[in-house]
Amino acid sequence: MFGQNGEESGGNSAGQPDLRRRVFLASMGAALGGALLWRWRKPYTIAQAAKSEPGEVTIVQFSDDGKRLERVKIAKVVKTEEEWRKQLPPGVFEITRHADTEFAYSGKYWNLHDKGIYRCICCDNALFKSATKFDSGTGWPSFWEPIAKENVREISDNTLGMQRIAVACKECDAHLGHVFDDGPRPTGLRYCMNSASLRFVKAV
Repeated sequence: MFGQNGEESGGNSAGQPDLRRRVFLASMGAALGGALLWRWRKPYTIAQAAKSEPGEVTIVQFSDDGKRLERVKIAKVVKTEEEWRKQLPPGVFEITRHADTEFAYSGKYWNLHDKGIYRCICCDNALFKSATKFDSGTGWPSFWEPIAKENVREISDNTLGMQRIAVACKECDAHLGHVFDDGPRPTGLRYCMNSASLRFVKAV
């Protein structure tokens, strides 16, 4: 028999708080374990796939006003973990060098509408221009194409039980974000980037 509040009539309800506490702790433990597993896997997936090795890459150079200059072959920017740590703030380091992700609506560029270009925070390579930026409703700055296809590289990302395409800077292998096929015309793509991976240069 059960009373009006759902507890068994004549029974001992003192165990209910303990049961709820155990369920809560178990849920928190599972969530924490999943987060730790995700963080443990990342360096062996995206970040390792984008690990910089000495060599040359071909990119297209742009002026700060967005003018296309020339297609050049240059040496990749390769630094040690310690050198990147000294150059970058902790959060930016984790995002660009260890493929972390900033929280939605927390970055400084998701709602920026100024005209200009976006460069890599690590090496200054030109990546996107404001003319291709759109409001994706996701809380991350989104673009329907890079400033030049030569300036980014795409990496298969199978973390979190999903198949996605990560996007990295071609010049220094900084993790930028992911690209999806639900963007607007003319490309139908959505380059969903981390603000922390970018440096905006306002048009004058």
